[in-house]
Order: sequence, then C-alpha cells, then structure tokens
Amino acid sequence: MKKILLLILSFSLFITPVYATTAKESILIEFSSGEILMDENSLEHRAPASMTKIMTLLLIMENIENGKIKLTDKVTISKNASSMGGSQVFLNPGEEMSVDDLIRSICIASANDSAVAMAEFIAGSEEKFVKMMNDKVKELGLKDTNFENVHGLDTKNHYSCAHDMGMIARELLKHELILKYSSIYEDYLKKNDGSSIWMVNTNKLIRYYKGLDGLKTGFTDTAGYCLTATAKRNGMRLISVVMGEETSEKRSSDTIELLDYGFNNYKLKTIFDINTKLGTAKVINGKVDEVELKLKESVTDLINKETNSKYDHKIKINEIIAPINVGDTVGVLDLYKDGKKIKSIDITVKNSVKKANLWDFYKKNFKSIISGNV
Repeated sequence: MKKILLLILSFSLFITPVYATTAKESILIEFSSGEILMDENSLEHRAPASMTKIMTLLLIMENIENGKIKLTDKVTISKNASSMGGSQVFLNPGEEMSVDDLIRSICIASANDSAVAMAEFIAGSEEKFVKMMNDKVKELGLKDTNFENVHGLDTKNHYSCAHDMGMIARELLKHELILKYSSIYEDYLKKNDGSSIWMVNTNKLIRYYKGLDGLKTGFTDTAGYCLTATAKRNGMRLISVVMGEETSEKRSSDTIELLDYGFNNYKLKTIFDINTKLGTAKVINGKVDEVELKLKESVTDLINKETNSKYDHKIKINEIIAPINVGDTVGVLDLYKDGKKIKSIDITVKNSVKKANLWDFYKKNFKSIISGNV
C-alpha cells in the first residue's frame, strides 16, 4: 500500500496544475488565434450584467470606423436615456454630450444613461439598436446569447455566457480605439452646466496588473460579480471572462489566476515577420515586369512554452496582371506544423503597379531590340 501511495505522489509531481476558479463559469482566450486555453462551464446561460456593454461598444466602434458617426459629434440626451437607473453619470434631458464623452463614461463609469443615448443616436431607438446587437450575435455565429437592452440591467430573456462574451470582446478588440478608453482608471466628465462628474473604473486590475488595459466589469444581484478582462505581454494578448462570482475580490483574483496561467504557459512564436522578403513575381501588362511580394500580416503560432515543433511552408502565387495595388491578394503562404497545415496567410505586393500604356510597351520592345533579347 505504501509503495502504491509513493507511486501516486511521485506521478503527481509531473502533472501541471490547472487552476479552477470560484466563478460559476469562466474562459481564457488568446486574442490573435481565438484559441481557448481554459474553459469552465463557459456555455451556461447567465445574466451578463454590464458586460452587455461590450456589444454596445462594438457597434459604436463599427459605426465610427465606417464613418457613420464621429467622436466629435454632439448627442442630445433624451428623457428616456436620462431616466436609466443603475450606474449612470446623471445626464439631463436636452443636454448635449460628444460621442467621445459618452464612450468614456460607458467604459469608465459603466454609464447606463450614456449607453442608451448612444443607442438612440445610432439607431433611432434603443429597441432598434438591440436588434442590431442580436443581428451581430448571429453574424458572429454565437448560439448562447440574447440581448434585451443595451446596458445589462436584469431583464427576462437577457442572457449570455463566458464563451460568447469572450468572443464578442475579441471582436471589439479588433478596434484598437477601444483601448484608449478601457485603459483609463479615473477621469472627469464635464457637464453642460459647468459641473464635473468624477468617474472611477470598477476594474481595479487596470491599476496594478501588468499589461491589463480593459475591458468591462458587471454586477447585478442576479448576475453576481462578472469581469471580461484583457491584457497584453510580449506581443500576446489574452482575454479572460469570469461570471457569477460571489465578491468583487474573487472576480479579480480569479482573473489574475487565469491570465497568469496563460502568460506563464503559452507564447506567440513569430514564424515569419510581416517584413520577411518573399522574393519577386512577374507582372503581366505592367509598367514594370516584376514586383516584390510581402505578407499581409506576420505569421505566428500559439505554442505551449514546453513544446518544440518543426515548421515548414509552401508559397502559391497567382497570375499577376496589372493594375495591381498594395493590399490586393496575389497568393498565399501555407504554414505547416509537424507536417500538418495549420494556417494560410495572404500575400500581397510591396508596391502598386499601374497598367502599361502604348509608350511603355514601345520602350520595352525597343530595349529588347537593343539588348538582343528578341
């Protein structure tokens, strides 16, 4: 019996401990790949509280990026928006606030009144904006989320899960502008009457966890304490979600444990930098006969720090006919890991090439005659 016990104890020394949170559900995701590094009951339907605003902010960011709204636009606060309970910055009916101010108050103070004001500004009403939110859920292929409002106050049939919140956060983080706001710990919001509201972020980890620059807390009696967080170290960004925590201290400590686990055990390995020289390719009917090739993005692989793998690649280039512009896809680099293809990265051209005119063809033919290459 003693020998068996000794064998069990010695075997356990070689097992890497996996942290179990006190959350009702949690998840840890690597941003660039979307790979899930840890998962605890992440598909269970649960009230998301103010983490709902991650989707609200995603739609705001999309509208800014496509030019439909600008940060300097003025938003007139409606009576409906000003009447929102819960977390708020006490906006008054008829008051005008900039889009920039409203985003800051949503990210820092989790302002329900600001969230509704932005929804009405973009869609005309909160109801129409909520439809946009649920349409986005479907577009992202998420199955376990349904929104009934833009702020996250408990409402029947308003639910999400750690998995879906993490994936919505990943989509939001593709808009780097959000980090300008989510990384702020405290700030002042100037009102039209000359007064100021002091805003303090409930995500205390922004102050002391290395690399953490967002994203959104949440709390209601039904939801418990929730937090979707993101941090970046050594070129790798992680997203963690905890839901249904008993205290704000536990949601912080569990978030730290999840992020520490990811940073301690994984890293992004750069296989090809975006500036890697890929050679040249022939251009048909162009002002120049050849063009340099380049990757559209760096080729990376998420790996466990204790593993060693062998990488190989194959490059396929399409027929390139001028005109061709930087950003146009002209081929693909297939990356292989231990003999298995794991990803494909598009290849573009380093410089744009215009279509040759008659004078260009004449000069080329004349040059060929002079050099004897005819």
